[in-house]
Order: sequence, then C-alpha cells, then structure tokens
Amino acid sequence: MRTLSAGSLLRDRQFRTLWSAQAVSEFGDRVSELALPLIAVTLLDANAFETGLLTAAVWLPNLLSLFIGTWVDQHRDKRPLMIAADLSRTVVLLSLPAAYWMDVLTLGQLYVIAILAGTAHVVFNTANAAFFVRVVPRAQFLEANSKLSATRSFSFMAGPAVGGLLVQWLTAPVAIVVDAFSFLFSAFQVSRLKVEPGAADETTESLWRRAREGMGYLMRHPYLRSSLACATTMNFFTMMGLALLVLFASRTLGLSAGAIGAAIGIGASGGLLGAVAASPLTRLIGAGRLIAISSVVFPASMAILVLGGGPLWTRVGALAAAEFIGSFAVMCFDVPLNSLQAAVLHDHMRSRVVGAFASINYGVRPLGAVIGGALGTWIGIRETLLISAFGGALSVLWLLRSPIISTKTLDDLQPPEGVLVAAGEVRT
Repeated sequence: MRTLSAGSLLRDRQFRTLWSAQAVSEFGDRVSELALPLIAVTLLDANAFETGLLTAAVWLPNLLSLFIGTWVDQHRDKRPLMIAADLSRTVVLLSLPAAYWMDVLTLGQLYVIAILAGTAHVVFNTANAAFFVRVVPRAQFLEANSKLSATRSFSFMAGPAVGGLLVQWLTAPVAIVVDAFSFLFSAFQVSRLKVEPGAADETTESLWRRAREGMGYLMRHPYLRSSLACATTMNFFTMMGLALLVLFASRTLGLSAGAIGAAIGIGASGGLLGAVAASPLTRLIGAGRLIAISSVVFPASMAILVLGGGPLWTRVGALAAAEFIGSFAVMCFDVPLNSLQAAVLHDHMRSRVVGAFASINYGVRPLGAVIGGALGTWIGIRETLLISAFGGALSVLWLLRSPIISTKTLDDLQPPEGVLVAAGEVRT
C-alpha cells in the first residue's frame, strides 16, 4: 500500500491523474443529465410518466450491482475493467446523435442507451471502489474524497450552464457528443495509471454464493447496514422529485433550456462549497452528526421548488435555491459517509459489498422515479415534490440508534483485519 505525507495528494501524480479522469467525465455527465430529459420532453413530447421511465432506465442497471461487483472482485487488476467501461459509454452515447441525424431517434432508443450506459457505469464504479484504495492511503481517504467531491460539485455548477447553452446552440442530441468524448479522455487517463493490483478473489465458490456472502456482510455490519437504510430511503424519495425536475422547470415554471442550466449551475455552487466545508465541519461537529443533519436538509430542499412562480427571477431563483441548499447538504452527507465506508471495508470484499450496497441504494431509484412520474400524472407535480421532500427527510430516523451517529472521526474506527463471510469463517 502506498503512503504519502500529510497534505501531499496534490503533489502525487497518480492521484492527480485519477482526479483529472473523474473531473472531465463528471463534467460530461452534467451535459447528458440535462440533454437526455430535454430530448425526451422537447423532441419526443414525453409526458410525466415517460420522463419518469427514462430516469428509471438510467438507474435500472444498479439492481445488478451486487453480481457485477462480485464478478469484478474476481479480477486482480481493476484498471482494464474501468477502461472498457469508459470506452463502452463512449460508443453507446455516440449512437444517439447518429440516430438523430438519420431521423430515427425514438423514446425506446433513449431507454436502451440509458440502460447500457448505466450498466457500464456500474462496472466502472464497483471496480473504482477497489482501485481508489490502491491509489489513496487510508489516512487520506477524507482529503481525497473531499477533493473528488469538490470537483464533482464544480461539474454540477458549470456543467448544466454550459450544457444548457450547448443544447440551445447545437441541439440536445449533438450536445451528447461532449459527454461521449469525456469518457474517452477518462479511459486514456486511467490507462496511464500504474498501480499495484490488489489481491483477486480466487475462490472456486459460485457467483451466487459469493454474491450472497457480500450481501450478508453488508446486512450484518452495523455501520454499513444503517447507512444503507438511510441512503436508500433518501434516494427513493428524492428520485420521485428529481425525475420531474426538468419537466417541472420547463413546463410549469416556463423556463428555457438556458435558464434551467443557469439556475442549476448557480445552485450547484452549493455543492462545491459543501465539498470544501465537509472536512472542517466533520472536525467541528463530528462525522456522524454531520451525516444525520445533511440527511434531513438534502431531501427537504426539494420543497423550495414549489415556491416558484411570478416573474422570471423568482422562478429561476426557486430552482437555484433548491439546488444550492440540496447540493451543499448532499456533499456534507457523501464525503464523511464515503470515507467511513472505505475505512471499514476489507479489500477482499470491497467490490462485491459496494455492489451489494448499490444494488439496494441505487436500485431503488428506478422505483422512485417511476412512482414519481405516476404521482406527477395523478396528483400533480407540485404535490409530488412535497411528498419527495418530506419522505426523504425521514431517512434520518435510521441513524438515530446506529453507531454512525456517535462517530466523530475515522480514527474512531478500527481498520478491518478480517472479514466475516459465513458463520464461523473469517478471511484475511
């Protein structure tokens, strides 16, 4: 395992290379996240339910994260998997503007693209969970996650604004090309990384048995189990609102693509501030308390959207304010929680446990998106946004009796020396 002196991550070429790959692909993602629903709404006349289905399709592959992560654990070198995932996303996304230019673009193709790109995303993320700890020493997990989250937050700030302009100037399908080439850059940067591979899981047990062990470990671990319940509840309800956000901003608030992108970009500055503030806030009030407070504030911010109305500046302001507060809070939730999870996981189980976590945590997002779309059609979009805000804030209840709430720093946690995979059996 590599070791670095305190505060030296910025001087480390390996980390800078990984960071740049993430930064560019995150920026491209922000363009697609705006362009895909705009294609559905403006070019293909999608309704609330169909828009919800598109959001569900993006997250549907996460239901297979447990098995994908288990398969990834069998590979000693995770880097080729990450490169293949990036190249796959490049090809899949480029098929969209090609279909647009040939005048054969349909909602069905959008759903297929969303599912295939989402599957590659799961492969990349489960491999990266094990790859990350080979690049970054344990003592600098919090610093590294803070920097990566800050970059992600900046992409949310600048990406939608640039994406909105690209959509207006070039049309949404052409703007997708930006995201496609961002993955090409990410693949190139990852290929440059020279990291000693970790140990592969070379057991002869079946994929199903190993996947079950990963899920069992997740459900028995007091920190992971509580964080899973909290994050899953929050994701379910917030996706109900997020599935309708572009539709609400476009049709109910009457905002143009440029105005939507600008509002989201301005609001996303809260995420950059949150990523920077997460580490000092963790030291000030403790990791557990920060996670709990953020789990309330993040989903509750969705309720601000329903205040939108009147002149243009109040409509744009409501969207920007909701994004700012929510973005700040989600970074204060993610940074300490991701660092905590990285600290308590054993390398031998890392990809499959991360996959098991994502299968439930992200796997519930398609359900939330579909229900959000259905509720938006049945009771109205504003009402659905309020349900999303209130229900998501209840996720904090899972933390109140968990050991997470009393965790102040990562020093309070013992690094995993072995991992329980079956009754009475420990692997190291």
